[in-house]
Amino acid sequence: MIGGARRSSFWWILVGVVVLDYATKLLAVAGLSRVPVPVLGDWLSLRLVYNPGAAFGIYLGAYSRWIFTALALIALVVLGEMVRKTKPGEHFRLVALALVCGGAVGNLVDRFRSARGVVDFIDVWIGSFHWPTFNVADMAVSCGAIALAVVLWNEGRHDESAVAEQADVAEVSP
Repeated sequence: MIGGARRSSFWWILVGVVVLDYATKLLAVAGLSRVPVPVLGDWLSLRLVYNPGAAFGIYLGAYSRWIFTALALIALVVLGEMVRKTKPGEHFRLVALALVCGGAVGNLVDRFRSARGVVDFIDVWIGSFHWPTFNVADMAVSCGAIALAVVLWNEGRHDESAVAEQADVAEVSP
C-alpha cells in the first residue's frame, strides 16, 4: 500500500497533475478549434487535436484505444510497485514517479471518456520542425520519465560503486 506521511507528496503531485490536465483539456475542448491560436509567434500555438493513438501519433488500428488503455494500466501497476519500494527520503524518486503516474492517469481518463482519443492542444514549432501536439499529461510523463531515468541511473551507479567497494574489501581481507 502506498500511504503514510512520507508518501503524501506523491499523492499531491499525482492528483495535481490529473486535475490540471483535466481542467486544461476541458478548456481546450470548450474554447479551441482545429485552427491554431498563436501564443508565442510561430513557435507556440494552441490547437485542438484528438489523438486516438499514443505518443507521437503511434496508432495500432481500430483497437488502439484498448491496447493503449491496457498498456497504461500495466504501467501503473509497475510504477505503483516502484512507489511501494521507494525508501524514506527518496523524495526526487517519488516526485518522478508521481509525474509519470499522474500523466498516465490523465491520458487514461481521456481514453475512458471518449473514443475520439486523448485531447491534445499544445502545438510547438521550431522553424519548419513541428513537435507532435501534446497536453499537460504528456508533459508530466515526459518530465517524470527523464527524472526517473536520472534516479535509476544514479541508483545503478551507486550499486556499482557499492559492489566495487565490497570487492576491494574482500581482496584486502586475509
